[in-house]
Amino acid sequence: MSKQDYMNTSVQEPPLDYSFRSIHVIQDLISEEPRTGLRPLRHSKSGKSLTQSLRLNNNVLNDLRDFNHVISQLLEHPENLAWIDLSFNDLTSIDPVLTTFFNLSVLYLHGNGIQHLGEVNKLAILPRLRSLTLHGNPIEEEKGYRQYVLCALPRITTFDFSGITKADRTTAEVWKRLNVKPKKIRIKRDVL
Repeated sequence: MSKQDYMNTSVQEPPLDYSFRSIHVIQDLISEEPRTGLRPLRHSKSGKSLTQSLRLNNNVLNDLRDFNHVISQLLEHPENLAWIDLSFNDLTSIDPVLTTFFNLSVLYLHGNGIQHLGEVNKLAILPRLRSLTLHGNPIEEEKGYRQYVLCALPRITTFDFSGITKADRTTAEVWKRLNVKPKKIRIKRDVL
């Protein structure tokens, strides 16, 4: 199958689903059987899945060590991964490995233990990210949570399963002007 054929068909493929498997470490995916859905998963000649979607929700993952390595063993084209569900795990931060998937457009991280709002900044590098969930994490309790995320990720169109309106964008910009201090520019002066 050519890469073009893959791009045309895999969007329609069901996700590779490892949800509700009590998975503790990413390496367990290799020995674990994915859940079966209504439609069967298609595989390449090498036996790897032809999907762009991955469900890892409702497990007990607390880090994503070896994520790239394991995903490359499961997916024929891991670089085309567009949808990852890591909701309801034990993640306390946003692992930088997620920022290596430049085609990622949907990322579910709700119901974890992410504690620092600044973690969201890591995701700004993802050019196609349009949908993000973070509700149910400790960061949701921080003042300006929604506005901060909308400022940090101006390209997203849905956040916590809610569409982002023009009013949301305006509110976020006002919040940013009131709460984010501009970086000071230091001018070096030659001392004679």
